[in-house]
Amino acid sequence: IGTLLKMGAVPIINENDSIATTEIRKGEGANITAPEVDRQILWGLEALLFVVLAALAGSALAMAKRYTLAFSAIAFSAVLNVVQVGVGLVQFGPARDASQAGGELAVLAGSIFAFSFFAYYAAKVLLGLAALVIGMGKMGEGSRALGGLTALAGGVALAANAILIMFGRDGFLPSPVAGASGVVATLLLASCLFSLNNDD
Repeated sequence: IGTLLKMGAVPIINENDSIATTEIRKGEGANITAPEVDRQILWGLEALLFVVLAALAGSALAMAKRYTLAFSAIAFSAVLNVVQVGVGLVQFGPARDASQAGGELAVLAGSIFAFSFFAYYAAKVLLGLAALVIGMGKMGEGSRALGGLTALAGGVALAANAILIMFGRDGFLPSPVAGASGVVATLLLASCLFSLNNDD
């Protein structure tokens, strides 16, 4: 507050604004924290799961009589996610250090982060496409509610993530909208995939 007053600004404090941090650091909730899990372990596990998903989707693609577009989209999405997680594991730390150091390396670091998000959005576009295809197929089979929701979520995920690919994270669409729509589409897609016949 003193700094603001020295600058000639009149601070306006609402009743919910923090004016001290001691209580925040050492208050009642000080013992409630998120568990510390090494990023290497979490992202490594995620990469392993995407590798398995790519293999399973590739196998399903080879055996599928229907939904080949959806299975190929799932397989390529998994590969893109492996690349994105790999970039995060091996390049985010050095890129963060370079961006904090400033200079010309900060631009390079920014491009590493941008590429990682590009791969993430591209994977979500493919999962959205798969959800749209499978959802429309389920609607045609008579499962209108699940199929319709899956197709709708897939279309939203496809469009939202395509917008972020074209206009970047600083575009007019908030990044969490695209991410959340991709998650919803993926969950509904999984529900549809569990209900497919062996003949599909």
